[in-house]
Amino acid sequence: MTNVGLWFDVRNPPQWRQPWNRLYGEVLELCEEADHLGAHSVWLSEHHLFEDGYLTQPFTLAAAIAARTRSIRIGTAVVLAPLRTAAELAEQSALVDVLSDGRFELGLGTGYRVPEFELFDASMERRYATTDQRVRDVRRLWQDPAMLPPPVQERPSIWLGYQGPQGARRAGLLGESLLTVNPESVAPYLAGLAEGGHDTASARIAGGINAWISDDPEADWPVVSERLAYQWDSYRRHGVEGTDKPIPAPVDPERYRARGLGAGLGHFLLATPQDAAARISDYLAGAPAETIFIWVSIAGMPHDLAQRHMRSIVCDLAPLLRELDGTA
Repeated sequence: MTNVGLWFDVRNPPQWRQPWNRLYGEVLELCEEADHLGAHSVWLSEHHLFEDGYLTQPFTLAAAIAARTRSIRIGTAVVLAPLRTAAELAEQSALVDVLSDGRFELGLGTGYRVPEFELFDASMERRYATTDQRVRDVRRLWQDPAMLPPPVQERPSIWLGYQGPQGARRAGLLGESLLTVNPESVAPYLAGLAEGGHDTASARIAGGINAWISDDPEADWPVVSERLAYQWDSYRRHGVEGTDKPIPAPVDPERYRARGLGAGLGHFLLATPQDAAARISDYLAGAPAETIFIWVSIAGMPHDLAQRHMRSIVCDLAPLLRELDGTA
């Protein structure tokens, strides 16, 4: 069964800046409405020192969402594990699980930006091994009777945002869920599960899809393409900060759109709900995909546009995908 979730990074670009309290208030309103509409999940990303104020503390926002909702699941995609101690990760995630009454999903990643590691006085060396160890330690701490309060869930999910075949295998070796919906990662992930002595039937993948879902996508494209260009130019520019690599050339949104649905950077699905459901279903056929999630707002879009997109994802795309999966 492929569930459909919502993805937030809460960007506030300088050229479209609005008051921060209004922006975060609108995000909470969107999550609350999505909860009323029956949305499956909401996922929060983390970065630091972006000029647009990219969400810096997903646990804090997750706690606020937990207080405003009743049934929607709340995940991180991802929290940067090497920037935090295992104790902080265990305590923060357990408390959000308590506040949400067992609705939290912990997604962890390694990070890749030099300025972020410098900001937290953390080392980038062996960051994958560090993240692996964070997983082991968080699992241990959740079982420690001295760590209170404990999570509500008996065994909360840990999702690993590991990319590529080696990353997928690492997630499998740990017996954890994989936070990518690249079909090419399934085989090495299953191999890692088997190698680590875990039941391959426990395989679970989820992840983000770059898309805009609308009844009239062509009419929306002028605004969407402008925000998409900003979003990915920002990622690419910040990705080389603190290194000797040159700033990449600006992206071409038309090329992203022409490539359509796919893994990795440079792909973007612009489609009606019906077309998107068919393409996503075909793309994930045979993969143990539990959840996909989609940016609600791309680079701080106007609230009315983000709200319309949220409703298209929750009310139109999600039911169509359930029908195609035969689970309606």
